[in-house]
Amino acid sequence: MSRIGKKPVTIPEKTEVTISGNVLTVKGPAGTLTRTIAPSLDVKVADKQVVVTLKSETPEAAVLWGTITSHISNMIEGVNTPFVKRLLVEGVGYKWEVKGDTLHLNLGFSHPVAVKIPAEVKVVIEKGVLVATSIDKDAVGQFVAYVRNFRKPEPFKGKGIRYEGEVIRRKEGKKTA
Repeated sequence: MSRIGKKPVTIPEKTEVTISGNVLTVKGPAGTLTRTIAPSLDVKVADKQVVVTLKSETPEAAVLWGTITSHISNMIEGVNTPFVKRLLVEGVGYKWEVKGDTLHLNLGFSHPVAVKIPAEVKVVIEKGVLVATSIDKDAVGQFVAYVRNFRKPEPFKGKGIRYEGEVIRRKEGKKTA
């Protein structure tokens, strides 16, 4: 049994949650999000709360119960206050810039890397810090993880792309005799 799935999700002011068939729609001040709900789950909206229940006691439904409840909670939170992720780049000559809907990265490779920015994610460079903002938590998280994967921070000098607040465990280099 899912502890997260059992708890109802409260709907704040200025937020509207509707369900038609298997499609859940959340509208708020920042935008609109939709998600398809698995047919093995039942979603009800009543008394400023969203309640997710199981239609059948199958293992697949039990697994999805807490997951869908968390997704609904994230959707409601996102349409009220967008999610923000920040990336830092460290290294000599490492830099990035946004041109239109493309992020251009110079990360010490023999070639520059160009990454297309998804439509639902807004990217801004502020003093060398990449700030990605979106109402969809999944979209902003996937994009930032994809960018970080081009040059993960290495443990000896700490060069690479890291999340803001991420601590890199440093290793000691070779000993000189």
